[in-house]
Amino acid sequence: MRNTVPLDGRLGALEGDLPRPPGVIRRYWARHPWVMDSIVAGGYLLLVAGAFTINAVSIGSDGWTLALGLALALVAATALLFRRYRPFTVLAVMWVLALVGVQLEDGLDPITISLPLALYALAVYRSTKAAWVGFGGSVAIGVVTAGLWATLHRDSFPEGAYFATTTASGSQLTIVMLIAVLIGINIGNRKRYVSALIERAEQLARERDQQAEIATASERARIAREMHDIVSHSLTVMVTLADGSAAAVAAKPERATEGMLRVAETGRTALADMRRMLGVLGTSDNSELAPQPGVADLTDLLETYRAAGLTVTIMTRGVPSTDPSVGLVVYRLIQESLTNALRHASSATGVQIELAYDDDATTIQIVNDGAAVESIRDGGHGIIGMRERVALYGGSVEAGPRAHGGWAVTAVLPRERQDGETA
Repeated sequence: MRNTVPLDGRLGALEGDLPRPPGVIRRYWARHPWVMDSIVAGGYLLLVAGAFTINAVSIGSDGWTLALGLALALVAATALLFRRYRPFTVLAVMWVLALVGVQLEDGLDPITISLPLALYALAVYRSTKAAWVGFGGSVAIGVVTAGLWATLHRDSFPEGAYFATTTASGSQLTIVMLIAVLIGINIGNRKRYVSALIERAEQLARERDQQAEIATASERARIAREMHDIVSHSLTVMVTLADGSAAAVAAKPERATEGMLRVAETGRTALADMRRMLGVLGTSDNSELAPQPGVADLTDLLETYRAAGLTVTIMTRGVPSTDPSVGLVVYRLIQESLTNALRHASSATGVQIELAYDDDATTIQIVNDGAAVESIRDGGHGIIGMRERVALYGGSVEAGPRAHGGWAVTAVLPRERQDGETA
């Protein structure tokens, strides 16, 4: 079983947990960086200040030299507190301290430890390039300070030992700084690699969530279209039939009875369609499933509207597409147009449908002879649903009143965008 920790801060974008880094101490330092920086700065201060004090007592240095050494150690320790956040600034401070420290009589000055610590921080918390630039500058500062210190204290060297002492001091410092840079680059590259992995994981999580939201919105729109088509079609037909039956119940009771039977049949069909759709949305494995309607179901659809008193004629040219999704688009476009004609078009008595299956496109045109109603001109859900369905195939829909009266809907589906079809 893997160890995991809750995500927080930058990792909050991810859902779930990431593997826990090994080691209780390492995790503690990662959560409390100021504690680690304080320990490093405090340890440096104690080490250098103690060494200066012991050396001053042993060789009998004056108070000014000791005070200068302690002051340099204190400034360096304070700068090291910010090595994680301002490594360039910390390194520059160490350079200045190194130049000032040449006045000390003994060789134990702040640059011995502070420069490697600053270079290590630069490599870990900035970049490899910055570390090598800082290393080059530190080597130059180290050589200069070693030469200045040897020059200021030439009298304390044996004859002929000046050059050798200066070279040895500069070389030792360079080696120590090089080791610090190499270790820092190794650790820094690992940290940056892990950070890049985390950022990539966050990006993937965001993209996954965005795709899920897009898919959810698309599915909701599809379900809304299907629900609108089913409910709007069925209720419109049922209301029209019920009104006609109520008007004919006294004069023609047998016609009223036939109309009510059709109302019941339409209601049962709508209920079955609703159950089928809800079964798809649910988790039940035994829900009744059925194929979506297509061009082959247009005859039954037209009979439903004819029974509601609407005269519908249809003309077909060409070979229909074999893609069931294209058939569903054609079916829903005709269904919505007939529902609008029955529900919104004032005094509509006839609807002409033309289906043209050409080599380059499928064209559907539905024309009714009723007066247009402004409420569905632009904002109707049915018109929006038509455009969304056709847009999936790179097609277009035009709906509006005709110049000589009536309402026309024309949709074009490019043939090359239909699955399973070739231009």
